[in-house]
Amino acid sequence: QVHLVESGGGLVQAGGSLRLSCAASGSMFRINAMGWYRQASGKQRDLVAAISSSGSTNYADSVKGRFTISRDNAKNTVYLQMNSLKPEDTAVYFCNADVSQYSGGYYFTNAYWGQGTQVTVSS
Repeated sequence: QVHLVESGGGLVQAGGSLRLSCAASGSMFRINAMGWYRQASGKQRDLVAAISSSGSTNYADSVKGRFTISRDNAKNTVYLQMNSLKPEDTAVYFCNADVSQYSGGYYFTNAYWGQGTQVTVSS
């Protein structure tokens, strides 16, 4: 089993910054892609940013130039630096990790989710 624990959410004024962290722990052979998603009230969960194991990144158009995703492979941790926050960034932010595991002589891959952390941006 793999656990993802997020931290760093909170309340911030428009124009402010927050840094989210997500640490993975458990039985893992390798962590592949990691990413951040967000879900605003009454809306679907959407990709915010993702990073591959080699460091390649991609971002939703709405956050390009304001958010930066990074990872520390030694710590099994992914970060999301959020600058110039806007009220429309308000949502629950979820961490996601694509994890390769080994058990019973077989390798397999599963996607895991964190519990979510609330980000609220006031105008």
